[in-house]
Amino acid sequence: MAFIKELTFGSNIKTELLSGITVAIALVPEAIAFSFIAGVDPLIGLYAACIMGFFTSLLGGRPGMISGATGAIAVVVAATVQQYGEAYLYPTIILGGAMQLAVGALRLGKFIRLVPHSVMLGFVNGLAIVIFASQFSMFGTDVTGEFAYYTGSKLYVLFALVILTIAIMVYLPRFTKAIPSALVAILVIAGISFIPGVETPTVLNLLKGKSMQGGLPSIFTDYPPELFSMATLKIIFLPALSVAGVGLIESLLTLTIIDERTDTRGRGNRESLAQGLANIVSGLFGSMGGCAMIGQSMININSGARGRLSGLIAAITLLVFIMFLSPIIEKIPVAALIGVMFMVAYGTFEWSSLKQFKKTPFADFLIMIIVAVVTVVFHNLALAVAIGVVLSALSFAWDHAIGIHARRRKDEDGILHYDIHGPLFFGSTASFAEIFDAKNDPEKIIVDFESSRVVDQSGIEAIRKLNEKYQLLNKEISFVNLSKGCKDILATAKIDISIDPDKRKFMVVYDA
Repeated sequence: MAFIKELTFGSNIKTELLSGITVAIALVPEAIAFSFIAGVDPLIGLYAACIMGFFTSLLGGRPGMISGATGAIAVVVAATVQQYGEAYLYPTIILGGAMQLAVGALRLGKFIRLVPHSVMLGFVNGLAIVIFASQFSMFGTDVTGEFAYYTGSKLYVLFALVILTIAIMVYLPRFTKAIPSALVAILVIAGISFIPGVETPTVLNLLKGKSMQGGLPSIFTDYPPELFSMATLKIIFLPALSVAGVGLIESLLTLTIIDERTDTRGRGNRESLAQGLANIVSGLFGSMGGCAMIGQSMININSGARGRLSGLIAAITLLVFIMFLSPIIEKIPVAALIGVMFMVAYGTFEWSSLKQFKKTPFADFLIMIIVAVVTVVFHNLALAVAIGVVLSALSFAWDHAIGIHARRRKDEDGILHYDIHGPLFFGSTASFAEIFDAKNDPEKIIVDFESSRVVDQSGIEAIRKLNEKYQLLNKEISFVNLSKGCKDILATAKIDISIDPDKRKFMVVYDA
């Protein structure tokens, strides 16, 4: 029953069907382009979009999210295909899928929560810029091996149709939302292209002499005998690890973004399992694998789809295109697809993040910019996110390292109290040591950790050194209000803790 509810998940069947068809059309140029990046036939990318889309929509942890062949995966496998041949692509995808299955089975998908919000914003904005910039390759074609933009009337007509596509998508929802504006725009532009005298590039131009006509995908059996060996495993292991890592990062981040846009919550571990299974099936059926696609996912969500049905319809419709309707799909003007993706890029970009410059910490804003730049320059989402997480961790450590301080006070017995504020860890030990004035302090000192906590071994070492310093001066130092976790760390470090009669002070005595 739960699965049946997830088929539409708050939207109606009509919306899911129309959204799925729109997504299927939008998947065509992306799958073709990524196939060429990977160095394989366009059909391999198209089959990947069908297989990935079907299995992740059916079994994944995020209803409404669309998966297919992606540029991130294409870039990762391109070197393997170029150096060793297409036959090595499929075991790479299968092994990568198996790694993703392991991540899901071990329930490691939850670690996506460790990605800070500033990194998420940088990822989204960078990806929006990549989507936007990638469309300009459709404003021209390869001429004798070199890219050249269209000129004259061909360029003007293409540009005008792109503008018209954007206008339809902007203004149509103001009158009706019964039909996805992206689908209407594609149909209108396709109709205009049939008017005599209107010449504009179509999907057929993207195929570069290839064809998207095909049948049902079949299990790939043309493996050379030497493929099943330890030598092959050494070749494909690192690319497979990259496929698994890049695919999961992009998929789980896309899942989180859609969660925020729809105010719902997906399941990361289930999505990891579905992505792994889909990649294994893709490899077995001779396709290039993939992961979640934020552009097509946003088309789906913006069209009103919220359930699994739209993704299933998109995958099945794309397969129908390949088997029966390729001559028609090949005549769709690229102008319509460019306009749709321009609007996707606009909707994906978090414009509000630019207005928060004076409202957010400078470090967070800088990290957002760095992640976006790395995403745009290197087209490596995993690298961009990794850099962002590391920078965020360093920023966090620095803020807490300089944040530790103490309030000094004397009680009626002349005992000096140091009330510590802020965590004691590897980054703050130097500042912690500078707080104390052992030579000038009175004979009895109490260090109060009620507003602090000892985090790691470096903190324990700082306490040990402080204790030794006061002992050498024959002064008594006590550490009070240590948390249970802190006492556990002290015990692990073989430090004996004896409790004072008042049950409040903890005298720290170190083994010789």
